[in-house]
Amino acid sequence: MLEVLHSPDLTPYPQALAFMEARAAAIASDNAPECLWFLQHPSLYTAGTSAKPEELLAPNKFPIYKAGRGGAYTYHGPGQRVVYVMLDLRKQKRDVRAFVHKIEQWVIASLATFNVQAHTTEGRIGIWVDNPSKGIGRADKIGAIGLRVRRWVSFHGLAINVDMDLENFNGIIPCGIADQDVTQLKDLHPNASIAALDDALLVQFKTLFKLHHDVINREFIVNPA
Repeated sequence: MLEVLHSPDLTPYPQALAFMEARAAAIASDNAPECLWFLQHPSLYTAGTSAKPEELLAPNKFPIYKAGRGGAYTYHGPGQRVVYVMLDLRKQKRDVRAFVHKIEQWVIASLATFNVQAHTTEGRIGIWVDNPSKGIGRADKIGAIGLRVRRWVSFHGLAINVDMDLENFNGIIPCGIADQDVTQLKDLHPNASIAALDDALLVQFKTLFKLHHDVINREFIVNPA
């Protein structure tokens, strides 16, 4: 069984992190079903395990949290779809690299439903969209991926820029890449919305992960601190 949670309100990061860690532990102990959690955060920066102090350009702009996931700094905020992925890799191939690749392909396939041709780039984590107006080989980042696996259960996940204030990325060097720009789905497909993206993500997830068992969808509001 897969539980799909949708949070309608902005979810504070500390509560989200606490829930993910508890749920991943419960999945590893066979006490809870696998879970996808669709949410948005208030404006904040998170620091992955490879984040460097010099990559934080505006330390007083937004709250900053250590995430414990892979990667460097990233921004989360309203208008960005975050999906936390709590899956049991014991039910798949026990290969973290292959799992990350499958998550990348999931995002790329979902964006393709909006006629957005996204891709990965050698040596650069995340999901990218070519921008020839900036020069040959230039691409803008539309999605971030940062995962952690503990006891063969994943947590953390992905973030896709949909309709947000991209200026907020200027307070960091996103994912440690100094010369990158960011983009969002709304600028590439004016009729896109978070709700439409959610539908695409669920359809593509079921296809790529060969999901044939029950899916439970429910609204979820995390308990306040």
